[in-house]
Amino acid sequence: MVTLPTFLPVAEAARKYGLEEARLRQWIEKGKIRAGVVAGEMVVSEDEVRVEAIQEKGLRKEDLPEWKQFSHLDGKGIGISEAVRDYKINAPTIYRWYRAGFIREIGKKTVRGGTKLLLNEADIAYCAFVYRRSEWSQGKRVFDRKGFPYKMSL
Repeated sequence: MVTLPTFLPVAEAARKYGLEEARLRQWIEKGKIRAGVVAGEMVVSEDEVRVEAIQEKGLRKEDLPEWKQFSHLDGKGIGISEAVRDYKINAPTIYRWYRAGFIREIGKKTVRGGTKLLLNEADIAYCAFVYRRSEWSQGKRVFDRKGFPYKMSL
């Protein structure tokens, strides 16, 4: 399945990423982001706006709309086995995301025979969401080094 790029009206993209419309229009003129006209309204590539906003504003993944939809889970600890069950992502993938720093550790819990690692459920939900949304997730890069959804070069 091929995922098509998402285009947003300039005003909506500016509001969503906390930017001035004039700044988006500068990026269009400089060729940093693609734009087009749909039904008489200028639209821009959401992925390209996100990348530029991250670079310009120094955003964290927690500032992204994709992460904010799971913010109600922030600080809630979940074990890897529960995450596997609830989010249908295999344990090695979750552990790899944890080691890469995309998923934060909340703490540890003593259980029969050992210690259970508790991870931030908001981070797991975000990673699972991005992973499922990604058209190239099988064996490919899903996140950049900072935990943002990876943007393939065109």
